[in-house]
Amino acid sequence: MHEKLQDYIPINAISQVKSFLDHDNLVVKVKKERKTRHGDYIGLSNGKHQITVNSNLNEYRFLITLIHEIAHFEAYRTYGRVIKPHGVEWKRTFQHLMLPFLNPSVFPESLLPLLARHFKNPKASSDTDVNLALALKQFDAPNDKTYIFEVPLGSDFKLYNGRVFKMAGKRIKRFECVEVKTGRMYLFNPNAEVELVTNN
Repeated sequence: MHEKLQDYIPINAISQVKSFLDHDNLVVKVKKERKTRHGDYIGLSNGKHQITVNSNLNEYRFLITLIHEIAHFEAYRTYGRVIKPHGVEWKRTFQHLMLPFLNPSVFPESLLPLLARHFKNPKASSDTDVNLALALKQFDAPNDKTYIFEVPLGSDFKLYNGRVFKMAGKRIKRFECVEVKTGRMYLFNPNAEVELVTNN
């Protein structure tokens, strides 16, 4: 197996993942954290295929991300390159590949009902499934970040890129926030992680 991978996924998932990665033309690389994605898949010009996954993910999110990207590889191999990246072919492939892992020997019992619900119709990113994303974050290493839904009305916060926003209010599912510099309104998912700005 790609040696380092077994350090990043639940121990009872290793043998199944090994079988999925038994392709000469599939390379998996573990990368430093990228703020805009957990992982990606690309077909290389030399005929090989590359998957990357961020090293900072907890073992459960890492496994879901890895299988998400393997599903891209398998879907393109089975159906060809004309399919939509997160279309029905990818969804079916992702569901099929995840099924062997959806049990208490791999995932904590608390996550299984949320995973079962999510995989009835998997999304392009598990982050858009707010309940699952929040549940998965419980297994992250502690950090000083705050979730958007915890930011008090009228308070300022900043993103990883330094942009500062003010909490304006809540819509049905998302939060309205105004960028302080431009006055433009943006919508945030409740599980977005931000840093509170203390006004001295």
